Amino acid sequence: MRVLFVCTGNTCRSAMAEVIARNAASRRPELAITFASAGTSAWDGAPASDGALLVGLERHCDLTAHRARSLSREMVSEADIIFGMGQHHVERAAVLGGAGKSHLLADFSARSPSGHSVADPFGGDLELYRSTADDLERLVELVLTRLAEAGGTR
Repeated sequence: MRVLFVCTGNTCRSAMAEVIARNAASRRPELAITFASAGTSAWDGAPASDGALLVGLERHCDLTAHRARSLSREMVSEADIIFGMGQHHVERAAVLGGAGKSHLLADFSARSPSGHSVADPFGGDLELYRSTADDLERLVELVLTRLAEAGGTR
């Protein structure tokens, strides 16, 4: 299974979600999932933001090699499931061919519509990055459990 996380710039939320998911999945060897991320308005090749790098390191999630990628039709096509941080990310993925496989991360993890967007920490202080990472860790664990229940296993 191929999972794609989407945010705006692909330097904070979706980048953190990708490494958080990789780390969490590494503790669950029964999962056969690969993770990627992209942004709806990304500057291709941009590194993760300083806040994402620092908070990632605090949590043993290394973002030093991350480079932002712009969401494309090809990425959407290759993904089995797409998780947007906000509703506009889900809508953009749907326009690029991801209708039916694009979900708001919080809605999918909760199994019911909540409309909850993951807060964008870009430009904020480290506490905002930490809060966003806390939210992502919680949501990613719920998503991995749901994907395992749905057959995302080896």
